[in-house]
Amino acid sequence: MEQDKIDHYNHLHLREHQRKFDFVAADVPKLDEVLKKLQAFQIAIPSWALGTGGTRFGRFSGGGEPRSLEEKIEDVGLIHALNRSSNSISLHIPWDIPDNAPAIKALAAELGLHFDAVNSNTFQDQASQKHSYKFGSLHHVDKAVRCQAIEHNVEVIKYGVELGSTALSVWLSDGSNFPGQLNFRGAFQRTHDSLCQIYEELPDDWKMWIEYKPYEPNFYSTTIADWGQSYMLASKLGEKALTLVDLGHHLQGTNIEQIVSLLLMEGKLAGFHFNDSKYGDDDLTVGSINPYQLFLIFNELVEGMDARGMNHATGIGWMIDASHNVKDPIEDLLQSVEAIKIAYAQALLVDKQALVEAQEQNDVAQAQEILQNAYRTDVRPLIAEARLRAGGALNPIALFRKSAVRNELIKQRGEKTVATGL
Repeated sequence: MEQDKIDHYNHLHLREHQRKFDFVAADVPKLDEVLKKLQAFQIAIPSWALGTGGTRFGRFSGGGEPRSLEEKIEDVGLIHALNRSSNSISLHIPWDIPDNAPAIKALAAELGLHFDAVNSNTFQDQASQKHSYKFGSLHHVDKAVRCQAIEHNVEVIKYGVELGSTALSVWLSDGSNFPGQLNFRGAFQRTHDSLCQIYEELPDDWKMWIEYKPYEPNFYSTTIADWGQSYMLASKLGEKALTLVDLGHHLQGTNIEQIVSLLLMEGKLAGFHFNDSKYGDDDLTVGSINPYQLFLIFNELVEGMDARGMNHATGIGWMIDASHNVKDPIEDLLQSVEAIKIAYAQALLVDKQALVEAQEQNDVAQAQEILQNAYRTDVRPLIAEARLRAGGALNPIALFRKSAVRNELIKQRGEKTVATGL
């Protein structure tokens, strides 16, 4: 997306934007500080999210999907050019193996991108592997399978070092489908032992992000099922191990904002995989189902990070993890980033001193009023202004559609292409 095309689009819509911005900005204290924080706040795009997702029943490609890692990087570059809020990409290996790391890094740099956490994959069997992960990986009763999974994670770290990444993200599908299938204590101990061996291979400036999930693909038990089990492992491993929160990896009704607050308090919050859900791990567009919960999570994040003197943009990891079954993946990702920044902006507007006073006086109604006043503020003009100042489009999706980018991608890549790893 050429800069002059973005600038021309912005020029056509600048008067309308200015009217909306002036109206909202008049009531925002420390406006310049808020805008600078919004500009600095970046959300990583996962390489696997550039293609059309699916379910176990089917997958319906939208056409023009990236056929290689290089094309995925180009798509992330397009997203970042439009929103100026997605300056990094997170790889899932072996779905996206950087065979020529210097060339891959150079391409990313040309587009203003760098590499976020690298993700290992021991929840699928690959054609070249000797042992199957059918009954687990790091928790497997067979030491040979565990060693294979450990070696894969070490290999992923080496790829990450070549790309300039500084974090390994580990999610395990290890678990059981039926009572009696698995010894819970033995599985957890084997997982810990396996993670210890991977942990020892981390460079000094690296982190290990341990993700959790209560069910799926195993439905009776998951070996790292909740934040407590992830936190337990991270605490046993050491300072470089942290708990990664995926918003969809919780049972219905779970108070995620409380989990986030406590992990942050203990210095054990790695960061986020953002998505949304109605029933389970639905991997829906961020903010499409429960935007108020997303705001409440960010309220705890801003308060907790400020209490620890942390930089909002770099203190923890921010990444999207979604599956675009029926939407254009690029549009979905643009929507997701926008929803995240809306929740962040609203959290920045919370009158924190007034909220503390209401809490200390047990003034429940006033506390609710303070939170909802911020939540009900239309902060989209603030985000658009921050994007404008950074060189992005006032309305990224509108410009993406007006420019018929997807049609061009279909012409270049084909109607029936399938993104690697999907």
